[in-house]
Amino acid sequence: MINNSALQKWDRLKQKQLDTQFINELQAGMNCSMFEAKAILNVVYKTYQPFFDNQASMKPGQICFEVVGIENSPKKRLSECQMKTVMLTLDSGEEDLLVREKNGVIALRQHRLIRICNEAFQQGGLLTVEDLANRLLNCGESTINRDIKALKQQDIVLPLRSTIKDMGKAITHRELIVKHWLLGKEYSEIARQTSHSVEAVANYVDKFRRVVCLAKDNHEIKTIAFLVKISVSLAQQYYDLYQNLEIVEHRRKELDELLKKTQVQL
Repeated sequence: MINNSALQKWDRLKQKQLDTQFINELQAGMNCSMFEAKAILNVVYKTYQPFFDNQASMKPGQICFEVVGIENSPKKRLSECQMKTVMLTLDSGEEDLLVREKNGVIALRQHRLIRICNEAFQQGGLLTVEDLANRLLNCGESTINRDIKALKQQDIVLPLRSTIKDMGKAITHRELIVKHWLLGKEYSEIARQTSHSVEAVANYVDKFRRVVCLAKDNHEIKTIAFLVKISVSLAQQYYDLYQNLEIVEHRRKELDELLKKTQVQL
């Protein structure tokens, strides 16, 4: 009887033989040095390994899909971005059929939107509206934008490249996170609803509180933005929230106590 460790050993040995064959082919056919051949082999592994790794574990209804990696700056052009291979569930079988039967086609599409956007995000990638409309769900971009708006009204923020990176005319997830906090929700609940980490939520709330303290100390918005290291527009949005939103009582008390402490320190 051959145990699993023995099988893994033979698999590794076969791989080493194939690696050697590939390197020899590069050296003979392309006149590469050993260093160049190994470098090319590493690039091949980096590019195609996710497909090999996922092939055995993929379920019916799932696909491997190339998305923009979450580490890319919003200022970087898509053509220059590092890509990430993720596994997405386009059809989850009975679960999707029940949604379609109970709530209809639009509800099913939105259900799938939530699932695949979060799957990509959890694997270190970000989908775009173009990805969703033209490559995954086969519909118009205006349809996807309507779905995003409808989900936002339910306090569901999709982790798209535009929302996570605050690009274009997309909703500002920082402002929404702070709004949830002002209405009494806790960090863990906000993180779950907005597809952010608890640390990120805490960071946004901390910057909001600093904006309020500085504004109450009669600093100008431009100065506040510089001190807190955020954009002027975001600083203004934060202060507008503080002034105009009906903040729950315990959050209002928390902010008032913070302002008193700040004034004493000053």
